[in-house]
Amino acid sequence: MTLFHLFIIATVQGLTEFLPVSSSGHLILIPYVATWPDQGQVIDVAVHIGTLLAVVIYFRRDALPAFAGIPRMLTGRIDTPGARLAFLLMIATIPVVIAGLLLVITDMTDMLRSIKVIGWTMLIFGVLLYWVDQKGATDKTERDWTLRHAILMGLWQAVALIPGTSRSGITISAGRALGYARHDAAKLSMLMSIPTIIASGTLLGAKALVDADWAGLRSGAIAVVFAFAAALIALSLMMRLLRSISFTPYVIYRVILGVVLLVIAYS
Repeated sequence: MTLFHLFIIATVQGLTEFLPVSSSGHLILIPYVATWPDQGQVIDVAVHIGTLLAVVIYFRRDALPAFAGIPRMLTGRIDTPGARLAFLLMIATIPVVIAGLLLVITDMTDMLRSIKVIGWTMLIFGVLLYWVDQKGATDKTERDWTLRHAILMGLWQAVALIPGTSRSGITISAGRALGYARHDAAKLSMLMSIPTIIASGTLLGAKALVDADWAGLRSGAIAVVFAFAAALIALSLMMRLLRSISFTPYVIYRVILGVVLLVIAYS
């Protein structure tokens, strides 16, 4: 892969992983637009690592205590904020792990990677985000996150396995539907991405590392840096902007892109 190819793939992944516009949908579209070959699993794992590092560093005040609370959580003690957060994040991740394994077992993943599917999911879930963002209450904060809400948001997150849905978009929609303020819904969505990225990265990483050569690992290391920088910028901008604006700009982008893709798919 050329450096430019690596930069585009990693930057697109980094910018779109946490914005509610679907990173998987954009990564699937890049080969169609640029006529590039698939980047391969090593690069997929690398960009996931880059975005994971970005979200952990940005939300380190919550993420690090959660990591530290894992041993207490595993022994049945959720008596600290970190252990409680680790427990809720684990519960929220179970549905997407189960759904992901079912997709792999049934070999349905490739069936969903089409412009038509991405176009419809961009459009439908963009409109859903707009509706819940405008109609949802704003009386809950991140401290109100409960086991029930973690399960519900986890179930919504599993839908994001359909390309074009957007993991962050669907979980933010769930948070807004449950009454969380915009900034808090986004923060919970970002924290939920940590175990999800770890799970998907582990699933992809086992085979990728076995098949990787030195050139592939070097390209992967470069992709980590690019994805990390792009993700950190995207996170910082979105979380700051959410204090003063709604999700409407992202919705407009999703609707326009969805309509364009559907026109292409059906023409």
